Amino acid sequence: MDLLKEVANVSGKPGLFRILKPSRAGVIVESLDEKREKTLIGPTARVSVLKDVSIFTDGAEESVALSDVFLKIREIHGEEVTLSAKTSSDKELIEFLAEVLPEFDRTKVYVSDIKKVISWYNLLSKYTPEAFVVTEGEVETAAEPAAEAASEVSEEAKEAPAKKAAKKEKSKA
Repeated sequence: MDLLKEVANVSGKPGLFRILKPSRAGVIVESLDEKREKTLIGPTARVSVLKDVSIFTDGAEESVALSDVFLKIREIHGEEVTLSAKTSSDKELIEFLAEVLPEFDRTKVYVSDIKKVISWYNLLSKYTPEAFVVTEGEVETAAEPAAEAASEVSEEAKEAPAKKAAKKEKSKA
């Protein structure tokens, strides 16, 4: 879900925005809706990139990334959450998040946060469905650099004693 690096929430403005490019006067964004309006967001506005957003938990990890929560929602509820963020009761919203993320911290995660998660999920699912596609290539490319780094380290470790031995022989001669 690398696409979440380009999607942001702007405090005081409804909906989500795709970050197009920075400028001297702020950031140029495009709304994620039918209108696709481009707007300049000033430098004093609070812009939260969804890739950096997480939900507090009670478990061993202190929080879970929003992208992981979105994938879990997709797995359980499909392309759209039918629960309305505006008309549903607080109890229904809490039960929804408990189903998706049972270990969420009930003292730190507010009902308003759950409403945002639902509305953001529905917006992303409707206007950028490609955000939920995790290709095998992405998984493999993430694993390859780690494997390559491990093999490079092991080769360097093998070569190090040979280099030291060669230096000792040169110093004796």
